[in-house]
Amino acid sequence: MSLAPHSFDQPALTDSPLRSNAGSPLAHAAVAAVLVLAMVGTLLPGAARAGILEAARQRGGVVCGVSEGISGYSVRDAKGDWTGLAIDFCRALALAAIGKRDAVSFVALKPQERFSALQSGAIDVLASDADLTSSRDAGHGIRFTEPLMYDGQGFLVRRAHGVTSALELSGSRVCVMADTGDEQGVIDYFAGLKLPIEIVKLEKWLDAVAAYDQRSCHVLSASLSRLAAVKARHAAPADQIILPELAARHATGAFVRQGDEQWFSIVRWTTFALFAAENLGVTSSNIEQMKASPAPEVRRFLAGGADLCTSLGLAPEWTQRIIRQVGNYGELYDRHFGLKAFRMDRGLNNLAGRGGLHFAPSFR
Repeated sequence: MSLAPHSFDQPALTDSPLRSNAGSPLAHAAVAAVLVLAMVGTLLPGAARAGILEAARQRGGVVCGVSEGISGYSVRDAKGDWTGLAIDFCRALALAAIGKRDAVSFVALKPQERFSALQSGAIDVLASDADLTSSRDAGHGIRFTEPLMYDGQGFLVRRAHGVTSALELSGSRVCVMADTGDEQGVIDYFAGLKLPIEIVKLEKWLDAVAAYDQRSCHVLSASLSRLAAVKARHAAPADQIILPELAARHATGAFVRQGDEQWFSIVRWTTFALFAAENLGVTSSNIEQMKASPAPEVRRFLAGGADLCTSLGLAPEWTQRIIRQVGNYGELYDRHFGLKAFRMDRGLNNLAGRGGLHFAPSFR
């Protein structure tokens, strides 16, 4: 993988559970060091709890696990450059932890690989469209930090199919990614309604989209964000309908390994920094002017949050770096889901004071 000058390379591991684009000796050494730390952690729990931030700094960057080919979250273009909400979040984390936007290496993971990669120590953080469930948060030695995106599992149909509700889908063929929460969501939803359907399971998301386009199924089921992207980029978007019902509600965000409270807090407060900046009116374009704000909360935020930066081991300007170089949450949402992308309504992804669920705690 080719990153900016101050970034570091990540090796090309062709076998599961990891894949990337680079294969330099330095890159192999970087991941080898991560794996050694993971093994040491199993023998010395105390050392593991204190080590992710320090290891990332010694390595020269954060190793971030992401999904590949998921519009809005993480997509790689023909040049190998990454874009998406999860990508910008990882860059914000790199700015907080390392001080450089490009001090991050992205590892593309299949749904079946992502949690084992996090457990093994091969990645420092998982930022993908993986949603919070009880087993993921409590049963695998990992922790969910804070919702970055509220989503839900919906249904996309062709207008010509003649339905306006999921209650009318009896007997339909439903395309879904295999071995994912979406597959189970479809099963549970229609079992609860006692409606017979035929599930068409595809290993890859793009295969599921292609099967829908080729009319191998009547319905495509996935998160609303994925469906909104498919509809917006369809050759005939007006002929596609997202039905009003939801099979499930999702909260997605960053996952970390258990045992390192400092790293957990850094990842969590990086999320909070994005929300707080929007709530305080601090943007990438006005941050210099906002330094002179008469509001104490704005000044505290731009100073790194009173004693917060000290307790987390971060530089006082960590919040300024994030907002100046990545933006606040509203800017990220518009860039990847809203007005500058496929015009997905913010809904629950607005701040709490504006009818949404995202909460910006005080930096004091």
